Amino acid sequence: MKSSQTDFFIDKGYLRLEGFHPKKQVAGIRQKLLDELKRLKALPGGKSLSGSLQRLPLFQQIGKLSALVKVPGLHAALATPDLIECVTRLGGRAPSAIQDTQLLLSPPNQGAATLEGLNWHVDIAAGPQDPLPGVQAFFLIDDVTPSGGATLALAGSHRVDTLGRPSASRLREVLKTPGDLERSLQPLGIDIVEMSGRAGDVFLIDLRLLHAPSVNATKNVRMMATVRCFLNT
Repeated sequence: MKSSQTDFFIDKGYLRLEGFHPKKQVAGIRQKLLDELKRLKALPGGKSLSGSLQRLPLFQQIGKLSALVKVPGLHAALATPDLIECVTRLGGRAPSAIQDTQLLLSPPNQGAATLEGLNWHVDIAAGPQDPLPGVQAFFLIDDVTPSGGATLALAGSHRVDTLGRPSASRLREVLKTPGDLERSLQPLGIDIVEMSGRAGDVFLIDLRLLHAPSVNATKNVRMMATVRCFLNT
């Protein structure tokens, strides 16, 4: 990993590793997912799970579908030693704990893409002045197009309340105000990152970075997975 990549991660709070996992490797995982989705009748046209998912709030659909699908060997295939080495370089120390890899599956045709009403959150309580608490990896198991349900992140949001950066209260105010969110964030020096891309790509984010699930407006199931690597000081 280049020093420029580490510097970018420190400043923006994320890093994209294009083609990190070979396409042939993730293709095998994708096929297992498709087989499971067919078995569960969760694909478009399914008369069982597909209908019950549609009755849930949009973002509960992700948790429900992801929990039902099982892919043996998923963690070993994605959270590889090479990935952990990248996390170690970014954090300056090896992870002290690594959670099991979790699927992130979004049903297709969830509605129109929107930036309103999203659940912006962090997965750990840590301040911007604290040492990096950990790194979360997001894996693209299939190609994910824009507006295809990819996880969104707010680049730079991990550094609020530091010198020359916006306050956390100001950021919360902007996120709650209706309107053009991307334009409203620009004066704060914060950008919306959509984790779309090609199968095999990996996104790494600072655990303090605000992120959120998004609406899958396409006809394809969004196939991603995630793992959290925690770093003790």
